[in-house]
This record gives sequence, structure tokens and C-alpha cells, in this order.
Amino acid sequence: MASSMLNGAANLTLYRGIAPKRLNFAGSDLNGKHFPKTGLVSYGANFRARVKTLVPKCSASASRPTSQPRFIQHKKEAFWFYRFLSIVYDHVINPGHWTEDMRDEALEPADLSNRNMIVVDVGGGTGFTTLGIVKHVDAKNVTILDQSPHQLAKAKQKEPLKECKIIEGDAEDLPFRTDYADRYVSAGSIEYWPDPQRGIKEAYRVLKLGGKACLIGPVYPTFWLSRFFADVWMLFPKEEEYIEWFKKAGFKDVQLKRIGPKWYRGVRRHGLIMGCSVTGVKPASGDSPLQLGPKEEDVSKPTNPFLFLLRFILGAMAATYYVLVPIYMWIKDQIVPKGMPI
Repeated sequence: MASSMLNGAANLTLYRGIAPKRLNFAGSDLNGKHFPKTGLVSYGANFRARVKTLVPKCSASASRPTSQPRFIQHKKEAFWFYRFLSIVYDHVINPGHWTEDMRDEALEPADLSNRNMIVVDVGGGTGFTTLGIVKHVDAKNVTILDQSPHQLAKAKQKEPLKECKIIEGDAEDLPFRTDYADRYVSAGSIEYWPDPQRGIKEAYRVLKLGGKACLIGPVYPTFWLSRFFADVWMLFPKEEEYIEWFKKAGFKDVQLKRIGPKWYRGVRRHGLIMGCSVTGVKPASGDSPLQLGPKEEDVSKPTNPFLFLLRFILGAMAATYYVLVPIYMWIKDQIVPKGMPI
């Protein structure tokens, strides 16, 4: 039964009946089950109109509201979530969702081409992504920022990161001056931001003229059960949302590269904790032209303990589900002959 639930048909219908080709924005093999492993797509001025034509529409349910709250898309709850997860993060979570080859592939569009570049790794956590950055940039020029002291404690233990600056901070209110960094990198962090647009606006602000932001994060599932757990757990943006957030913040030359574990064989119907790498270039000095109102979340307000407990239980169930999905996909990869969709 578990197999049939996970392998259920991810029925997709396309706006205006247009079936995209394999390497287009929403490329598939036309039955919604198999996607190419990676794809690099750039978006021009007519992006909004093109999205209406090419975005997959899930027939099983309505699309996800952007503002829908999720368990660890709240700073206080994410803090306690990682208080315990930090103990096993590098050994349990990363092997199934964020491997070294995925990391290197996702960082490639960031163009870390000079060892003297100033780089900020926002939401750097245990420093796994930072280890990929310091292959190309001197550690003394890299700053790791995260709101979790427990995650950062793990980063401090990694020898290659000893010369990195390690600070606690908020991705939506960065403690860096405007026009500070050559590169902004954030991997596996956006899913916890109450206001993703604000975080990307901050990425724009801290970059120098011509600097590049590289944001790596989840992608929204199409299979109904995976959608359910994604919606109660954390933010799984759709690809077009990433692009819209970058463009609204003022970035130019916005590109999205699809990534995923090798044993998934390009399957994306269950969503991916690390599913895409989005980059954009800052075209002018100064702050982002985008104007925003007050922050979405006031961390000074007390948390309702009963609501917290309910959301914690739902979040724990969803997290367990997404720990099991890569194991399930690995088993299928071992069983199903190579060259065949899984």
C-alpha cells in the first residue's frame, strides 16, 4: 500500500493544452512522472505571460496559497526544531537530500571564480554548503550566518571552516552593510523564512554592483500525499515563485537550474528538499527598489503552547515522511532497470 501511495500517478494538466519539451521550464515525459535531472532556464521580460502557459497544474487539488503557515516556517519553532536535529543533521538528513555532488552542481552557477571574493553563506547551518564554497574562496573571506547556535556549533568544529566568520543572525534582516559582498549563497534556508520576498530583497541589498546571489532550496511536489506533508511542514516554493521573487527584488539575468539526488533519476513528483539553484545578478548599487511593509513575524510575541504542540506533531510526521521518501526512491532505483522511469 505504501508503494502505491508514493507511486500514484502525478496527473498533470497544462494550461492551454501546451505540452512543453523535455528541457523547457516545466519539461516532462508528458505523463508527469519523469523530469530531466537538471535544466537551466533564463527568464526575460515576458516571464509572467510565459508562466501562465507552461506551469504544470495539479488536477488533484487547488494550488498552494503562498501565505499558508507551516510548522518550521516560523523562527521560534525552527529554532527548537534544529536544537535537536542539529545532532544528526549531517549524518541523517544530508545523505538523503543534499549530497556533495548535488552541492557542487548547485554552486556552479554562483561562479565562485576568485579566491579573494567576499561571500556570505546565509542559513549556513552546520557548514555543509560552506565546505563547497571554501573549495573556491579563501575561508577568511567567507561569513556563515544562521539563527541556530546549535547548527553553528557544528560548523565551528569543521577544520576547513576555522577561518570563516561565524555569526548568529536573521536572513530577513542581515547584519551587513549595503554593497558588501561579491556573492550571496543560501542553501536550505528559504523554507524557514516567514517572508521569502524580504529575504531575497536583503540578498540584493548586501551584494555589490555586479554581485551574484545563489539561492538553493526545495521545490513543490505534484503527488497528492507529498503535497499534503509539504504544506503542513515547511515552505516548498514553486519554480515560478523563485523567479518572481528574484525579479521583484531587482535581480537581472535570473536563471534556475534543477538539481536532485542521482537515484531519483530526475523524478520530482514528491518534491525535493534541495531541488533547484536560482541565481541573479545585481545590476545597480544600493538597496533593492522593492518596498515592503512590516515583517511577517514578530519573534517577541509569545508562542501558544497548544498550537505549538499540534504543529510540532504534524511537523514531525511530515519530517519523517520526507526522511523515508529518499529511502523509497533509492530502493526503486536498485530494483527498476536503468534507463526506465521510476
